[in-house]
Amino acid sequence: MEKLKNTEENKYFITSKKDFSPLPPFSKEIINAVFDFAYDMTFGKEGEHRNHRSGGQHKRRNGEIFINTFQGKLSEFGVYYYLKKNNIIDLGRPDLEKWELGKWDEADFICNDKKFSIKSTKFYGNLILLETKDWNSEGFYLPNNTQYDITILIRVKPDGEKLLKSQRLLFTDECLKEQLESLIKSEKWQCDIPGFVTLDMLQQVVREEFILPQNSYLNGTTKMDAENYYIQAGDLINIEELKNVL
Repeated sequence: MEKLKNTEENKYFITSKKDFSPLPPFSKEIINAVFDFAYDMTFGKEGEHRNHRSGGQHKRRNGEIFINTFQGKLSEFGVYYYLKKNNIIDLGRPDLEKWELGKWDEADFICNDKKFSIKSTKFYGNLILLETKDWNSEGFYLPNNTQYDITILIRVKPDGEKLLKSQRLLFTDECLKEQLESLIKSEKWQCDIPGFVTLDMLQQVVREEFILPQNSYLNGTTKMDAENYYIQAGDLINIEELKNVL
């Protein structure tokens, strides 16, 4: 695995990329279900997510948490349908239960006693980012004391944060549900799956300190809110190989 290129100005640059290769668009049924889930977990106040990253400085507003939740749950459905359609492995359908703050799923998916974590990013992203305060040297995710055997990266298009920002809905704690719903459903939502890493690879990243520091700049422009371990998309194992490592 490659490390990011680091300059003296505390700037880090991607060196191992994968082009975005979109899968077929999500169905209206999935968009409807994921929208309702994300709305209820934020503006609807039926559940709750953290408003900050571990070790982070920025406190997220409901609009930010909504689109992060929407993108994350959409990513789970993307992985589920892709693996099922291509007869790679059979996972259970993603959970849409609404959790209160501080309550965690053991894993996004469990298959053959292997625990899966799904990490999502924007369609132009090329990193799995893991907040360093959430992980120990053995690759345990500390908030729920779990080791994930497989971590999958999935990228979502369009850029949801940019979409909400265009309508002044990103940095708000209140909005009309109908306005937000209309905006989300006006788009064609797609994803791709650049690949995955095993627990051994994750442990290597921690051991060899693949770290993107807090307040550093990714690709010279994006300031990092929290310190993160990272894995570049070009270093991921192709998703088709998943059945060979289980």
